[in-house]
Amino acid sequence: MISFTLSPEIKEQRRQVKQYLDERIIPNEHVLGRHDAEAEALMKELQAGAKAMGMWAMFIGPEAGGTGTGFLPYAFVNEILGRSPYAPRAFGCAAPDTGNAEILLQFGTPEQKERWLRPLVAGEIRSCFSMTEPEVSGADPTALRTRAVRDGDEWVINGHKWFTSGAIGAKFAIVMAVTDPDADPHRRMSQIIVPADTPGFNIIRPVPVMGETEGAHCEIRYEDCRVPVTNTLGEPGDGFRIAQKRLGPGRIHHCMRWLGQMQRAFEIMCRYALEREAFGSTLAEKQTVQNWIADSAAEIQAARLLTMHAAAKIDQGDEARVEISIIKFWGARALHDVIDRAIQVHGARGVSGDTPLESMYRQARAARIYDGPDEVHRMVVARRILREFKRGADWEFE
Repeated sequence: MISFTLSPEIKEQRRQVKQYLDERIIPNEHVLGRHDAEAEALMKELQAGAKAMGMWAMFIGPEAGGTGTGFLPYAFVNEILGRSPYAPRAFGCAAPDTGNAEILLQFGTPEQKERWLRPLVAGEIRSCFSMTEPEVSGADPTALRTRAVRDGDEWVINGHKWFTSGAIGAKFAIVMAVTDPDADPHRRMSQIIVPADTPGFNIIRPVPVMGETEGAHCEIRYEDCRVPVTNTLGEPGDGFRIAQKRLGPGRIHHCMRWLGQMQRAFEIMCRYALEREAFGSTLAEKQTVQNWIADSAAEIQAARLLTMHAAAKIDQGDEARVEISIIKFWGARALHDVIDRAIQVHGARGVSGDTPLESMYRQARAARIYDGPDEVHRMVVARRILREFKRGADWEFE
């Protein structure tokens, strides 16, 4: 039996993190979103505060320089961090650094950990993960075309990537490249560390996303980019397996933070419904708005329980692939619908920049695509369940 009872320690951590967000981060979101020197200085100040609180890099354990004590405890705190898009970085828990740190810890050599993992977890450097390509479907990584050809003790990388999030300002990229095109589809690829100052690592542009032009979802060309073979993560051919190890927990990290986004949008909707009047009464007295509030409450709680259940299974050593896929498509849809209702309650104000809802909505729409589109995750769930029935077993919801 999985228990979601919060220990006194986790309750206190949640309280402290929420207080920090309410007092230091959310009031300064207008500064943090500017991508300038003042925003960067403020972020460094906020990071110092998180370290002083003893809550830095809670996604990973002390052996890697973090303060994590398990996957489920982190889930309960990450839910609070999700209330602001700037909080994860302020607490050393931002993607893609979290996923890169986790695979460096699992598959990195001692030299790779010393050079890249230690400063990454400490917040001294940032990183990016370079897998998606514009010419092939991101839902099928076995079709990737970027090539790494061995030349003596070096890999020579050539290829075209995009949506390499975090590339601007990153110290290194972890690149998924085909190293053996004749191997089994799931053994063709390797993951290779590429320092960002390597000749041939060329950032073409940040890709505009839903009206945002200053983000760091970058298009990159690798042109005769040479790195030592010792920069390989794991063994050549391990790329797909490492990607699965990275993306599973990464998807849960997203789902945890979505809970905070949903909760914040829900609170904004309820407060506004109680104060805004139309046609002789507040919006809160309208049956349609009441239905939206009730539906949102149910969907948030369902998403929370699904997420915590998946996190608990991971904490117990289970890969929880079905549970991860369920919460990925269910959570993304709930996130979108809750924010959409909050916008509708606000009317024209909801699509303006006067509330955080319009920005939250853009992120929510993207959530149904990144880390695997909803349709792929639903397919994964159905196929795995039907596989059990095909072999004469039942599907147990444990």
